[in-house]
Amino acid sequence: MKFYDCKTAPSPRRVRMFMAEKGIDIPTVQVDLRNGEQLSEAFREINPRCTVPVLELDDSTRLTDSLAICHYLESQFPEPNLMGRDGREQALVMNWHEQVMFEGFLAGAEALRNVARGFANRALTGPKDFGQIPELAERGRARLEEFMAVLDGRLAGSPYVALDRFTMADIGAYVCVDFAGWVKLPVLEQWPNIRRWHEELSARPSAAA
Repeated sequence: MKFYDCKTAPSPRRVRMFMAEKGIDIPTVQVDLRNGEQLSEAFREINPRCTVPVLELDDSTRLTDSLAICHYLESQFPEPNLMGRDGREQALVMNWHEQVMFEGFLAGAEALRNVARGFANRALTGPKDFGQIPELAERGRARLEEFMAVLDGRLAGSPYVALDRFTMADIGAYVCVDFAGWVKLPVLEQWPNIRRWHEELSARPSAAA
């Protein structure tokens, strides 16, 4: 297998943390997003979506979505379990992971990519250019704040996001909380239950992946 990564990007970080939790070591190729390597003809042949991460399997199949990659890795390396042991657990992990992605991570991306100068004409990832809409940045930040309040409420009554143990949902939420710092949202100062949980997860070796 081969893993296409970008050390500074949040999406592949979710996969790196997942692999670190399982002790998986896969040969890795760094893709220089800052200088637009993902838009090169060479990389388009690897992933026409022009995004990372990408996991290339031994049969040359390429997976281009973080959750799909983690799902595959879970099937090949089932322990420690990170995506649920039965249908109920799997559904809860997936439910929270998708809520984190749509209400948290995508809101943060909307807030960042529609205002940061480095994303001028690149407000959306992918092969085509899209201009920034400043109003969407304001909406994204408001959505992100609303989600953090929901997450803090969840963590007020649960040690982890989806189950009573660490799962993929915690990885997604942890990366989302760190990503909120890119739009200068003071999550750890404003929401105490997230702060407690974040401090605990930061002590895990995978947090440095």
